[in-house]
Amino acid sequence: MRYPDGDAQTAEQRKRREEVRMQAVDLFEEDGEVPCIARELRVSEKSVYQWRRSWRTNGREALRSKGPSGYDCHLGPHLQAKLATWLEEGPAAHGWADDQVWTAARVRTLIGRRFHLSYSVSGVTRLLHRMGYSVQMPARPATERDEDAITAWREVTWREVTWQEVKACGRRPAPSSASRTKQA
Repeated sequence: MRYPDGDAQTAEQRKRREEVRMQAVDLFEEDGEVPCIARELRVSEKSVYQWRRSWRTNGREALRSKGPSGYDCHLGPHLQAKLATWLEEGPAAHGWADDQVWTAARVRTLIGRRFHLSYSVSGVTRLLHRMGYSVQMPARPATERDEDAITAWREVTWREVTWQEVKACGRRPAPSSASRTKQA
């Protein structure tokens, strides 16, 4: 489970949630009312109803923690080490001679070719992040880069463009009303 700040749920948090569910089971066994249980445990009534349904069907064990959610990584440490070696060799060694940049899409293709596994581009991004890779700027500029042409383009572009040309045209303000009963 992912939380708004992007952190995965920790083992300690899972343990705490399981303790709350076990307290709910104790209260179910005492024939406690759902709204009272929810208030006492400071959880939603919906959760209590779901827990009670699971408890009635499969007993106390149904509410035990099943460990971290999500999929296990297809690439174990051994395969991740192989992937890291191939990434260090560079894209040209694996058929991309046009530029020397690893993209998530290229790494996805490499994983598919070498390991016969299917990853999404976002899955590759998360995998690379777990392996310690991050989005980087190139260490050196491209050899094809023409600094004089770039400088000339910037000077011409910024001299000729005005704010009114860049600013998107919006709807002109006019007296109106969204109400059907009130006239503008």
